[in-house]
This record gives sequence, structure tokens and C-alpha cells, in this order.
Amino acid sequence: MLASKRLYPLIACAGLVVAVVAVVAVAAGQADPVPYANPLDLTISEYAALDRTGATGLAMAALGIAAFAVVAGLRAVGAPVGVLAGRLMLAWGVGLIVLAVVPAALPGTGTDLISQTYRYVSIAVLAAVPAAGGLTVARFGEDERWRPVARPLEWLTLAGGFGLLALTYVTLPGDGVLAGLVEWTLLGTEVALFGVLAVRLARLTWARGTAPASRAALG
Repeated sequence: MLASKRLYPLIACAGLVVAVVAVVAVAAGQADPVPYANPLDLTISEYAALDRTGATGLAMAALGIAAFAVVAGLRAVGAPVGVLAGRLMLAWGVGLIVLAVVPAALPGTGTDLISQTYRYVSIAVLAAVPAAGGLTVARFGEDERWRPVARPLEWLTLAGGFGLLALTYVTLPGDGVLAGLVEWTLLGTEVALFGVLAVRLARLTWARGTAPASRAALG
């Protein structure tokens, strides 16, 4: 059991790093999905449809796996995460894996139903983490082990909430203007939130694991 507890934060951190590297590579043009595409002008679903390298799908799958590892690690160490917050985090992970597996399609290509379904699933995924953060911040603030990350989680949750408001505006009355920028920024705050949880989980888990060994070495 101890070995599995110590693996969860490693899997989570590795998944987050792989996802960030994949997204940066695509955004920088190293993966070269579409020469004229600017990620800030495209929604996540549109960029996934244009990407022929698989880097976007890899990033989504890695984030989904990281989310599962974070939730499993939080439960393993008895973190004060409520049932609903945990389910919302898992829904984020499941949604991203679904988006990674299901092929995306551009609007106006004869598969509008697929493109619209993909887009609204991505929006639902983006809405899950700010809600989970809002349910978790107060609990973490009351727990001595998790109090150091309560404030960063609060700021990231607030940023996610403003991001959702901006996404609602650009999706409905804003006619999609800057939708890509808003979606990528919102996703970045959510990845940062999971990163904070993963790093804190690693510190708590590995500190607990090394303490008995240190005591044994000292006799």
C-alpha cells in the first residue's frame, strides 16, 4: 500500500509534465500540425481537429491519467476532499480521455454534430475543476497538512471562475471571438491547480515514507 501511495504523485507529476511539453511543442510549431494555425485563435476542439501529429490527444490523455492519479493519491492519504469534489476531478479526467480518444471534427465539414458534441464536452470538462476547487478550498484551509496550498488553490479557483464567465460570454453573445485564448487560459489554470495538488501530495507522501527509514537509520 505504501508503494502505491508513493507512486500516485509520481504518475500525476509525470502526466502533467508530458501534457505541458506536448502542448508547448505544438504551440511552438515543433510538432507542425498546421503551419498557419495559431493556438490562441483556435478552440481546443478545433485545434485537436487540425492536429495530425497526435500531440494534442497525447496531452489530453496525459492530463486525464494525471487527474486519476491525483484523486487516488488524495484518497490514499486521507485528504479532506469531499465526494462531489472528487467526482468532479474524476469527471475532468474522464472527459479529457474521451476527447483524446474520440476524433474531433471542424465545423462545416459535414460532421457538425461531432464537432458540436466535442466542443460542448470540452466546455463541460473545463467547468468541472473550478467547481471542484470551490468545494475543496475551505476544507484544505481547515487541515494542517493541506493549509499551505489552500491559498494558491483559492486564487486558481477564482481565476477558473472568471475564466468560465469569460468562456460563457465568448461562446454565447461574443460569437466565439477569442474563444481559443479563453479556453487555453482556463485549461492552463486547471492544470496549475492539479499541479499544486500533485506537488503537495508528493511532499506529504514522500515525507511520510522517508521518516520511518530515517528513524531506523538513526537507530
